[in-house]
Amino acid sequence: MLVVTTSDVQGQTIRRHIGVVTGEAILGANIFKDLFAGIRDIVGGRSGAYEAELRKARQIALDEMTTQAQEMGANAVIGVDIDYESIQMGQGGGMLMVSASGTAVEMEKGGR
Repeated sequence: MLVVTTSDVQGQTIRRHIGVVTGEAILGANIFKDLFAGIRDIVGGRSGAYEAELRKARQIALDEMTTQAQEMGANAVIGVDIDYESIQMGQGGGMLMVSASGTAVEMEKGGR
């Protein structure tokens, strides 16, 4: 399924707009990842644990959104927006929330 952030696809015709589709993912970040991320931040390194969790959450949200679009009869999602939010849950814990939304459309046959 074609997924784009633009409102159209160059060279392709949208036959119909079906509706808004969304996907969400909320993942917990455990205390050990938080501890090591903090140490890496102090020495100027990157937090591989957080980067992996972020990639995982983004993929889950996009997969959920495209599944919903397919169930509605779409063959593409346009105008996709991805939002990220960190939710603190007291000492040593938190959640990572990623949401994806877009417009499910039917592209002309022979399109991408």
